[in-house]
Amino acid sequence: MLILDGKHISCEIKSELKEQIIKLNEKGIYPGLGIILVGNRPDSEVYVRMKKKACNEIGIKNYDVNLETQVNEEKIIEEIEKMNNNPSIHGILVQLPLPSHINEENVIKHVKIEKDIDGFHPHNIGNLALKRLNNLMVPCTPEGCIELLDRYNIEIQGKHVVIVGRSNIVGMPLSLLFLHRNATVTICHSKTNNIETVTKTADILVAACGKAQMINDTYIKKGCVILDVGINRINDSSRKSGYRLVGDVDFNNIKNKCFAATPVPGGIGPMTIAILLKHTVELATINL
Repeated sequence: MLILDGKHISCEIKSELKEQIIKLNEKGIYPGLGIILVGNRPDSEVYVRMKKKACNEIGIKNYDVNLETQVNEEKIIEEIEKMNNNPSIHGILVQLPLPSHINEENVIKHVKIEKDIDGFHPHNIGNLALKRLNNLMVPCTPEGCIELLDRYNIEIQGKHVVIVGRSNIVGMPLSLLFLHRNATVTICHSKTNNIETVTKTADILVAACGKAQMINDTYIKKGCVILDVGINRINDSSRKSGYRLVGDVDFNNIKNKCFAATPVPGGIGPMTIAILLKHTVELATINL
């Protein structure tokens, strides 16, 4: 089985971006990323630390704001507006999920379209749906999935892609990206009947359902390609932390049946961060 090594490919992308940033610096442009973190969710804090570390590695300036869990919506929007008006910040990331008392959709729409690094603004999603791909920010994880397949020269056109999960962050925008690349796309979700009969028809199967190791060899056909977007904690007494990270795919169970698959960790996660950095550099380059 071919392992689709997102960690390795992300390093390639970061190396390419570092060269671009050096050239931008010579022209007096210093790419900047603003990150707003609300609350103290351990997973969100880890993701933000990873993103800040990646920025530092390649020369992107990071501007971050940490807000208390009980902050009101108006305060978050106020911080977004400050970043909107700061010319040193080229992209703005609001780390999701936000606390339950906050209307995420209302918050996200206040991010200036020109700084929508995550591609979640309704304007960007609308352009993606309508295949208006010029000057478009695509959500980072879906773009990372496509980029990984491209870098491994895995054909998309004409393939049947089955996506398990219909979220606005991954499933829905990724389905559009595959459709625009001339794949035939099926989306499965919690209400899909006989889901295994559908996933077994996939040439490319994307697991984005948020259920630890749900996908095993009974869900797939021989020779398929699997992209595992999930990241879940399961108990593991042999680890110092008491847990280990697994995807939505039972990797050891499927590895002898599929042609290629992404590991967790080290697959789609690093690609998501690499695309976030790529978007920051792209938005800074627009200033040229």
